[in-house]
Amino acid sequence: MAEGAADDGGALPEPGAAFYARRGRTGDWWTILHPPYTAWHLSYVLFGAALSGSVDLEILGATLLAFLLAVGVAAHALDEWQGRPLGTAVSGRMLLAAAALSLTGALALGVVGVWRIGGGLIPFIVLGAFLVLAYNLEWFGGRVHTDLGFALAWGAFPVLTSAYAQLGRIGVGAVGVAIAATGLSLAQRVLSTQVRHVRRGLRMVEIRMLARDGSVAEGDARTLLRPIERALRLTAWSLPVLGLALVAVRL
Repeated sequence: MAEGAADDGGALPEPGAAFYARRGRTGDWWTILHPPYTAWHLSYVLFGAALSGSVDLEILGATLLAFLLAVGVAAHALDEWQGRPLGTAVSGRMLLAAAALSLTGALALGVVGVWRIGGGLIPFIVLGAFLVLAYNLEWFGGRVHTDLGFALAWGAFPVLTSAYAQLGRIGVGAVGVAIAATGLSLAQRVLSTQVRHVRRGLRMVEIRMLARDGSVAEGDARTLLRPIERALRLTAWSLPVLGLALVAVRL
């Protein structure tokens, strides 16, 4: 048996809702905010900004804060309110209040951005608010709440918005980086969906592996989770570091 395996035939060892999940009042909010994944998607803002020959740090800071509020807080709070996938004890009223205040803050930053950058930013503001609501509240029968919808909303969109905020236009480079961010987000979705299935959907896992040399190895849920979650952890901290490095080159 793998280390930590259950003694009752492969029953799950209560792994929690996510590898970063915490218990308690503060822990519930930590879990809802999905810090590793929030950092992952904020890295796309850095990638978009790095396309500029000279990064405006004031605009970049405002863009990062807007996406932190809209995606990191509002979208995640609405997602937990919608179906309680994380099983936290935070009240529905608190989740809605956090979502409303955060989305309002993000929109206010967008309005300031229009004054600084120009009216071309307005479509990004409107689309951003729409994506937060349509994706997480599963409007239109969940047609936006798909793997591709996730990848475009939280992968491509931050890149394009950040690039426009810096450059005032969307160039070929921004489109290329947005496509790459979409692919990375789809990969994230594939891995995280498998993790959610194991952690939240299965009651028991038994694995028996027969090697070509005839040896036998056994495992449990942790055998499935360990390599996937290690890949998610490594990517979640590597992408922000890469984004910061790319921005630093432009300073």
